Amino acid sequence: VSPKASMRVWLTVLVAALACTETVAFSTAGSLPALRSRLGSTSSRGLRTALTLSMEERKYSLADQVARFERAKKEKNERFLDITTVYDGSYLKGKRVLITGGNKGLGLAITTELKAQGAEVVVVGRVSSPELDALGVTVIQGVDVTDSAAIKDKLVSSLDGKAVDILINNAGYFWEEHETLDNINMEEDLKQINICAIGPLHVTGNLAKAGLIKEGGRVAIISSQAGSVEWRLTQNPEGGDYGHHMSRAACNIAGVLLSQELKSKKIPVVLLHPGFNKTGMTAKYAHIWEKEGAVDAEVGAKRVLHEVKGINMDTTGQFINCEDGLLIPW
Repeated sequence: VSPKASMRVWLTVLVAALACTETVAFSTAGSLPALRSRLGSTSSRGLRTALTLSMEERKYSLADQVARFERAKKEKNERFLDITTVYDGSYLKGKRVLITGGNKGLGLAITTELKAQGAEVVVVGRVSSPELDALGVTVIQGVDVTDSAAIKDKLVSSLDGKAVDILINNAGYFWEEHETLDNINMEEDLKQINICAIGPLHVTGNLAKAGLIKEGGRVAIISSQAGSVEWRLTQNPEGGDYGHHMSRAACNIAGVLLSQELKSKKIPVVLLHPGFNKTGMTAKYAHIWEKEGAVDAEVGAKRVLHEVKGINMDTTGQFINCEDGLLIPW
């Protein structure tokens, strides 16, 4: 066998092995044959290509938060490290956008950016806040996303028949305590499930049923990487935070089912992990914010809205990490 033929065989084996690893997962477009044909020659350049697959060829994000952040820094991934290099919020101008839970934290930051981009913003929640009031957007108070009557009556009627272009289900809750079997709390578990999973299902469902999401509009559900069952093996090797993870997993299955039923109305639904943001909800993890690449809520807002821009019928039902734009496995 010639040296050239031997090298081709070696490269084929190497690429096949790399394709099995999470860090270099391929896209659904038959990447293995395509990569083999692109390598073509036995040059050192081809070998380096095989060893360091381009960011464009990845499909799934990394489960290990620290490794994910370190990889982004090593590769100088501007999409991850500086969202302003790719973000363009001009698509929001004139769009009617409804967001739940926009009175503080990430929701307030998203609302602020929506307003700055010229969107017609409607914020829905239990209460407002001085910061939200200062923005001068429409605020519908007294709507708890776990209150069926408030959603069906007050929210729907308050929109006066004016459908929205974009719905962002942002309202969420994370118990301040770290839940283990020692302090397991049914009330808190149900509260998280009701707010994070039942809430977006019923807000989206009732608005769609009332014709208040435009055909061709889009729905974003702010979920969390915490809802990935596969990633629990990496991120939670000792278990815990039962209600939190259950609520996000339930949110994800609700979002996928919504995406299926709303296909007939041409309304795509996408689940978004907003990234690790420095907010009150994650304050109990402040000691690892820097190590794991947490960002200010203003940055997180742009990450979310960058992904909202790409929501369409081809992406409906997907679970996306707003940090790097890659998929998160279920």
